[in-house]
Amino acid sequence: MRAFHYPEFDRLEIRDVAPAQLRSDEVCIRVAACGLCGSELETFKNRSPRRTPPLVMGHEFCGTIDELGGEVRGWEKGARVVSNSLVPCGHCVRCHRGDTHLCADRQIFGMHRPGAFAEFVNVPARCLIAWPENVSAEAAALSEPIANGIHVVNLTQHLPAATALVIGAGPIGLFCQQALQVLRGSRVFVADLSVERLAVAKKLGAARVINPRNEDVAQIMLAETGGEGVDLSVDAVGGTITKKTSLEALRPGGATVWIGLHENSMQVETYNITLPEKQVFGTYAAKLSELEQALDLLAEGKIDATSWVQRFKLEDSVDAFDRMLAAKGADIKAVICP
Repeated sequence: MRAFHYPEFDRLEIRDVAPAQLRSDEVCIRVAACGLCGSELETFKNRSPRRTPPLVMGHEFCGTIDELGGEVRGWEKGARVVSNSLVPCGHCVRCHRGDTHLCADRQIFGMHRPGAFAEFVNVPARCLIAWPENVSAEAAALSEPIANGIHVVNLTQHLPAATALVIGAGPIGLFCQQALQVLRGSRVFVADLSVERLAVAKKLGAARVINPRNEDVAQIMLAETGGEGVDLSVDAVGGTITKKTSLEALRPGGATVWIGLHENSMQVETYNITLPEKQVFGTYAAKLSELEQALDLLAEGKIDATSWVQRFKLEDSVDAFDRMLAAKGADIKAVICP
């Protein structure tokens, strides 16, 4: 089968690869679309050991069932499906308490097992949900990053979120923005260095967009909230500066969610967290139920996952990857469609 292959550090190619043997609890999916995630761009750029070549990447995907393993029940050939990005073991203590996304032995497509930048991919049947008829392939593939935004909302559901700041108007930031607007009715402010990305955030309903090149994000948040700060902030970049800004922009008693993975260490003035009772959440993935919720929102037309996203053929994947790495202009999110 044809695949977008990562054969070694610093190199990408389109080539034929042998499909993996189908296990009895799996289905073989003919891939319709697979989103290119920022985590894949970062790991390629930084030669991360989290994705060690040779490898077929890709974990945001949908398609149709082409073949069923002998033990699979409840699905049939030709069914339209969306897959979770990870495979939980189902029997560890974390899975038993409902935190399947934190499974101690979780496998992630395109990291621990072959991904979906290919014509076909094998998926355990327990990771599948139905793909609604009125949702396009490009949008259905992006239900996984949308689910990450929904997970941010669910993590902080017990806290006020009348005002929120999202730092980073990349795909995850834009989906967090939309999830907060739709599910919490939040007044969302968005900060980014890119004029083009800020324009998308504004189109998607941001109350105000801020460019840190010439504006002080934390000071603007104080001014917009009567000197208090926002209820909730989301760092969808993951840099030292953005993490600090996410804390500075908060009101006393507020919470920040760190979902970006750009830098791994920083110095923190802990009194500025302890004394004003600010809360810090980390998050990485989403539950299957949140993936279902994402598809429902797409089917209802409440989330925009197409107007700012670009589609590429499988044979053009290397070009798509290079363009998203450069991140110039309107190149925000790519979806590969085999």
